[in-house]
Amino acid sequence: MATNENLPPNVIKQLAKELKNLDETPPEGIKVGVNDDNFSVIYADIEGPAGTPYENGVFRMKLILSHDFPQSPPKGYFLTKIFHPNIATNGEICVNALKKDWNPSLGLRHVLIVIRCLLIEPFPESALNEQAGKMLLENYDEYARHARLYTGIHALKPKPKLKTGAISESTTVLNVDQTNTSAKCVDQKNAVSGAAAQQPLPSPLAPKPENGQDHPAAMPSSAETGVSGSTAAPGTLKKEAGLNKVPADKKKIDARKKSLKRL
Repeated sequence: MATNENLPPNVIKQLAKELKNLDETPPEGIKVGVNDDNFSVIYADIEGPAGTPYENGVFRMKLILSHDFPQSPPKGYFLTKIFHPNIATNGEICVNALKKDWNPSLGLRHVLIVIRCLLIEPFPESALNEQAGKMLLENYDEYARHARLYTGIHALKPKPKLKTGAISESTTVLNVDQTNTSAKCVDQKNAVSGAAAQQPLPSPLAPKPENGQDHPAAMPSSAETGVSGSTAAPGTLKKEAGLNKVPADKKKIDARKKSLKRL
């Protein structure tokens, strides 16, 4: 156990027990810390109560125990700058629990709770900061504005740092990948549509596939195409075939007549 020349062993033992209790079941808005090698200085972080000009602030303070503690009260100081009637510019705290109302039976828990209550209900009649006390009595809105200003500058709660850069970067990469994927899908769709447009439709005259294999459709010959190279219609081809067949039959008839005459 830690020892201290300024405090008797029985006081150190009692303090150790009380500090352990404060650590296990801390009062609302109060967190206590101590140096194991020096129990004569007690540190505490006090959260600004909601609905006050000190809201969202964290104020560090310390209690200094004298060599005759607990017969005499500890002295309290705010280490964080604060605009408050009962707290001097050097951080000294003026509260009755640390002065005329002190009782050796009062513990550290009671003292810390009373100090936090000062942030909820100041006592401008016994002000150590005369400017804050006068302003509180004459113009509360102006007093609250000053107190909030001090809180925002000196006691603002540290916020956890988020890795916004990495998130933004990951989001950007994700968006780029999705854009590239969409572009690839569009390109593939266009390629399929283009290939379908370029491939000629199967002709009804083309031979059917054998053994499941497709054969390219036969290209029309030059005799079947017109001057412009376009394919002739089936009806036109039949008419031309009929005209060619008539002169051939006539020649055969003439040849037979000549043979009969010779006989």
